Amino acid sequence: MNNMVTSLCLSVMVSILMFVHYTEAQRVFIVGDGTGWTTPQDPSTYQTWVSDKTFAVGDILSFDFQRAQHNVVAVPEESYTSCSSANPIRTYTTGPVNVTLTTAGQHYYICSIGQHCTRGQRLAVNVSGSGLPPSAAVSPGSNTTPPPPPSSPAATFSSASIPFFLFLSAFILVIFGHNA
Repeated sequence: MNNMVTSLCLSVMVSILMFVHYTEAQRVFIVGDGTGWTTPQDPSTYQTWVSDKTFAVGDILSFDFQRAQHNVVAVPEESYTSCSSANPIRTYTTGPVNVTLTTAGQHYYICSIGQHCTRGQRLAVNVSGSGLPPSAAVSPGSNTTPPPPPSSPAATFSSASIPFFLFLSAFILVIFGHNA
């Protein structure tokens, strides 16, 4: 019985450590920080915002905007470059919206309302598939303006991860329970 309690304690501790590690790996980035997702006065606003950030699979981009004034359209690179929403990957019309980065590589977002994209309301991010920091986002043009201070992304987790941690705890308990 004492070995069962020890195994249970060990199982819970391992699960908690994995949970803490998982929640620290996933971050929420408020796109544009205090500016939000809007038509910027400076067309390089979002290029500057993204320049000092690194993104990894599992991170979340939070676009804060008002319905009917803006939208978020995930597009391929060609559509990003030409500010065209003709080939949308996904469109979000109600803000704020949280977009989870589920794959590594370049991700492109524009606002398709009016001339918002051509006026600078577009975002390109480079997402790393590992815990290693990727290079900064790639955007056309160069900007010599110093980037704003880095935002402080909040740690979050998905409620879908809870069953995984419960399963892991039970699995560890069974393994250690058989060896006791």
